[in-house]
Amino acid sequence: MRVLILGATSAIAAEVAHHHVARGDRAHLIGRNPDKLAQVAARCGRDTTSRVADFDRVESNDAVIAEAIDTLGSLDAALIAHGDLGDQFASERTFEAAEAVLRTNFTSAVSLIIPLANYFEGRRGGRLGVITSVAGERGRPRNYTYGAAKGALGIYLQGVRSRLHPAGVHVTTLKLGPVDTPMTRDHRKHPLFGKPEAVAKDIVAAMDRGAAEVYVPSFWQAIMPLVRNTPERLFQALPFLSGR
Repeated sequence: MRVLILGATSAIAAEVAHHHVARGDRAHLIGRNPDKLAQVAARCGRDTTSRVADFDRVESNDAVIAEAIDTLGSLDAALIAHGDLGDQFASERTFEAAEAVLRTNFTSAVSLIIPLANYFEGRRGGRLGVITSVAGERGRPRNYTYGAAKGALGIYLQGVRSRLHPAGVHVTTLKLGPVDTPMTRDHRKHPLFGKPEAVAKDIVAAMDRGAAEVYVPSFWQAIMPLVRNTPERLFQALPFLSGR
């Protein structure tokens, strides 16, 4: 199988890449940081190809996808794994900061989904996985700009999934809870934090079986209905939900 991993320098995506090559798949990795990308590619092996790209430059992403497909020769699966929590406090004070969070977590993802969806639709098959977040299911003061972007991405993927269903293309929305990675290094850790290795394994398994929407780790499927459906007045009175 030929796999494209976008945002390959994240701790989770790097583990996904290693899992694929360990089972014999060929991977093409794209990320923004050249040093980290080289490290991930080296760990995966010499048959792994890579390219540096900044997905926030959305006008270039059509060409990034076309070049990746040309490098691999064909494409069976793609994972969009990049994202950034951003600075919530800054995003509340200036549109520039808010737009940066929205661009990274929503707009740039859409600019990658469109050429991938078109390719898989024309090929009449394929698997597209996109990492979103449980933060997209309810606005919380600590991360609502990031959550809004991930929530919008989830809705967008619902439409893409139904559009591509007749073509036999599987679109998997991966709703991640918090994971112990460098992106969350400033967050106080608790038992609900996932580990990159286990999360990556769940991501690969979900895409392999063509799942539609999956919570990773799976226990978030039981937790999130409580978060979504808690009445607003009660929600605002509970610091662990509405606190900073």
